Amino acid sequence: MDDLTALDATAVAALVASGQVTPTELLDQALAAVDRLNPALNAVILVQEAAARRAIAEGLPRGPFRGVPYLIKDLGCEAQDFPSHNGSRLFANTHYTYDSEIFLRMRATGVVTFGRTTSPEGGIGAATEAAVYGGPTRNPWNLDHTSGGSSGGSGAAVAAGIVAFAHGSDGGGSVRIPASSCGLFGFKPTRARLPDGPASGEGWAGMSIDGFLTKSVRDTATMLDACSGPDLGAPYVAPPLHKSHADAISRPPRRLRVALCDTTLTGEPIHPEVAAAVRATGALLESMGHHVEPGRPERANVPMMMRAWTDIVAVGTALSIRHGLKGRPLTDDLVEGVGRGALAHAESLSPLRYLEAVGEIHHFARQMARYFDQGPDILLTATLAEPPARVGRFAHDTTDYVDYRIGPNGIFAYSPFCAIFNASGQPAASLPLAMSSDGLPIGIHLAAPYGHDEELIALCAELELAQPWGARRPKQPPYQ
Repeated sequence: MDDLTALDATAVAALVASGQVTPTELLDQALAAVDRLNPALNAVILVQEAAARRAIAEGLPRGPFRGVPYLIKDLGCEAQDFPSHNGSRLFANTHYTYDSEIFLRMRATGVVTFGRTTSPEGGIGAATEAAVYGGPTRNPWNLDHTSGGSSGGSGAAVAAGIVAFAHGSDGGGSVRIPASSCGLFGFKPTRARLPDGPASGEGWAGMSIDGFLTKSVRDTATMLDACSGPDLGAPYVAPPLHKSHADAISRPPRRLRVALCDTTLTGEPIHPEVAAAVRATGALLESMGHHVEPGRPERANVPMMMRAWTDIVAVGTALSIRHGLKGRPLTDDLVEGVGRGALAHAESLSPLRYLEAVGEIHHFARQMARYFDQGPDILLTATLAEPPARVGRFAHDTTDYVDYRIGPNGIFAYSPFCAIFNASGQPAASLPLAMSSDGLPIGIHLAAPYGHDEELIALCAELELAQPWGARRPKQPPYQ
């Protein structure tokens, strides 16, 4: 069988549909890739080969990705056939008695799920280096650098060619950060576009949502169409789509007003190569007929939002840890430093602070809505303030959770754009449009008004056509 690692999932599925390759052959190839590549990357864990072969034998759903190998993130996405560590020694080898709605919808596309991908403990890091996996997850473009987080294992697995696409989730950039780090496409839909049940009604006060790490816009569009919509008992729903994501990318969007910000949203400088990539994308959009001018949401209270995000996530992390401990003492061998720090910070807060922080997030969302209502159709920034960080820079050994998140050298300084749109609920995407001088991917970030998912993904598809990225891949082992 020819090497299929350059193909996106849509192209691989077409080969299955035409009989040129079988699901079993594809699974064999994916498992061989895990054996060959994973020792260097540490991206794929808890492989369930028997469950995957059983799914093929019993007959795969005739969905758009029938027979394509697939991996799910080791955080949430509960599935009976796929035990989980949830990125933590505290939850190691958790087995589920039910399937989450997002898993059922992904399975209905015909994918052959065969394992999970690594995630940082609690999903609260921009790097994936959880102790439960015995070491960091590394970037296929350069093993000295992180693949991002919290869907870092998925990013590394797709970039390396182990699978054509993979599941992720995004509560503060956790799909878009690894997409930027690994040279992939990552799209965060409007709040509540995808289901959270039945385990929860919302993640992190509605800021977290599932997503996908893909090589192409069309793969994401198809998977979004397959998975969108509320599940039974959802506390709220996203605005209805006017058409499908797949239909939206079949034609260019209208000519749009684009605000270009080559600094942070509060005006601080970013890495010069990253800033140059933002400006180059602005020039590309102008050449395509879009109206581009400098701009940023200056009246949006970003520091307030960042502190509220930090407190909300601390409370969510503390709740999870307390449930996992089941009365046991909190010890270093069960929970890493950042998690212990998050628990301590949460317990130091006023009992009123959680609802106050949620209110601040809602207020921030209204500030962002007013900005887009009175200004641009699209906000163009970088995804990260610099190229992918070196392994170890965002390790979870510190117990100073607040400094880790919003300190001068913390996560928000490194990733000052992504969480903005988790808080506002707006759709946002990272596109692999640039490379650094030393060969590391640079993601370009686009965001649209709340509910305008179709227009955003159509613009992403137009950019992909204008500046294709599919042929750009990391060198095969030995990695750089």
